[in-house]
Amino acid sequence: MATRTIMLRSGDARDIVAVDALMQTAFDPSFGEAWTRSQCIGVLAMPGVRLTLAMVDDVAAGFAMTRSVADEAELLLLGVAPDCRCRGVGTALLRSVEADCIANGIATLHLEVRASNTAVRLYVGHGFVKVGERRAYYRSKTGQAHDAHTYSRKLRA
Repeated sequence: MATRTIMLRSGDARDIVAVDALMQTAFDPSFGEAWTRSQCIGVLAMPGVRLTLAMVDDVAAGFAMTRSVADEAELLLLGVAPDCRCRGVGTALLRSVEADCIANGIATLHLEVRASNTAVRLYVGHGFVKVGERRAYYRSKTGQAHDAHTYSRKLRA
């Protein structure tokens, strides 16, 4: 993909087909990390949940889903189409999530990720700090155990 403009927009349950398609390509199926459509629709109906879509040439290139409660938020999902990785889509989504959190008075943004997920570089590069670990938390489709790492970033004091 050549350098193209990344357009961000708010999403909702009407975007579930695009989100589902992205999850099927963005998340390695051997780890079973993609959520189902019904899981996404159920979470999107909850208070404090926001969906952001990244569009490149009017095609969904990535998405982020967050949930906020009081002055904390959690990045539930962030996925980028494989052909759009390392092109600024993940960074644009993460910056958008951070800006939205700050605008809504969120003090801390949390996330959890499989320890071996290459997205860890993105999160650490944006100031997230590892605050916890869950040994053998995830199970791949073959039954292999994978550690989960939790990260947080202070957005305000």
